[in-house]
Amino acid sequence: MSNRQVTPRTEGWTQKKDESGKPLLQFAEPKRGKPPQHLVDIDPADRAETIKGLGIPGFRAKQLATHYFTHYTSDPADMTDLPKEGREELVQKALPTLLTEVKRLKTDDGKTIKFLWRLFDGALVESVLMRYSNRITLCISSQAGCGMNCPFCATGQAGLTRNMSAGEIVDQIVRANKVIAEGGLGKARHDDERVNNIVFMGMGEPLANYNKLMSAIRTMVEPQPNGLGMSARNITVSTVGLVPGIKKLADEDLPLTFALSLHAPDDKLRDDLIPVNDKWKVDEALDAAKAYYDKTGRRVSIEYALIRDINDQSWRSDLLGRLLKNRNAHVNLIPLNPTPGSKWTASRREDEAEFVRILEGYGVPVTVRDTRGREIDGACGQLAASEKEKI
Repeated sequence: MSNRQVTPRTEGWTQKKDESGKPLLQFAEPKRGKPPQHLVDIDPADRAETIKGLGIPGFRAKQLATHYFTHYTSDPADMTDLPKEGREELVQKALPTLLTEVKRLKTDDGKTIKFLWRLFDGALVESVLMRYSNRITLCISSQAGCGMNCPFCATGQAGLTRNMSAGEIVDQIVRANKVIAEGGLGKARHDDERVNNIVFMGMGEPLANYNKLMSAIRTMVEPQPNGLGMSARNITVSTVGLVPGIKKLADEDLPLTFALSLHAPDDKLRDDLIPVNDKWKVDEALDAAKAYYDKTGRRVSIEYALIRDINDQSWRSDLLGRLLKNRNAHVNLIPLNPTPGSKWTASRREDEAEFVRILEGYGVPVTVRDTRGREIDGACGQLAASEKEKI
């Protein structure tokens, strides 16, 4: 393991700073127009009344929900149980178009698809669909851009455009399910094959858009036909360490999987890699993660991107092992995925192996993540939502 410490710096772009010279953090949403209200944005108990307010008979709400959440369609032509006259207008009112597909890139022999979506106001977001042997995972976005300004992440380089609505968040899943049903991931392995694993590791900091995040998650776990009928245990919420949000998440009474993007065990380095560490230090973030486990009984995942000569030293693995011992956490090591303009790269294989060996010596469970989608800039940290991406 090299003892050389490379000073973290942004390369190929200029990191936004505040007046004091610290990396700028954007928590407040820039003022923009709001997306159109969608059926997803309405609590199931209120949908019939809300639909009535649009001049539509209340009982149509259940029909519309069935089409959207079980058949994954917003196309009026598919809804033959609705009256033909006025059907298009009715559907457009309740299920307005939220995402317009701009581009679709495939890799891994067709098992990974990255979608580029345009939102109603022109903002761009991405989601990544991945077929594994035992599950289909969708990595989804919760914000257009991100305000956390982490220098090794392509999304953070663009700053925060705006929060996404609950409807826009859920529509990524519905659209992905439609692609699966149409054979986009290859031949179905069983009837009703669909996304069964969600990771909020796309664009944005989920806990910075807390209310819309939770509204979307409640729709995901709501039984069909009023929601997607997904398991909360198969939904992973990731954060760079917004401690108040972690505490709120623990009180939601949902067995969600929680992931903390740590990336450094010491405050000196983490202040540079994760600017929000200036507000909530390593110990505070880990204490909040442990409290999440204590409250929910759900083991926490610690995300750690291994960056060559930056955070992969053996002494840092030793420190991480000591910090996590007896905390019921699982370390997910992520070989760094390169971003445009950066010379940072993944650790050497031998350094990665030593990092794993030291953690396991402390009894800390650790896995090295499969970096799916790297060839199409669809892996962790690479989502930049550019229309000029390679095909």
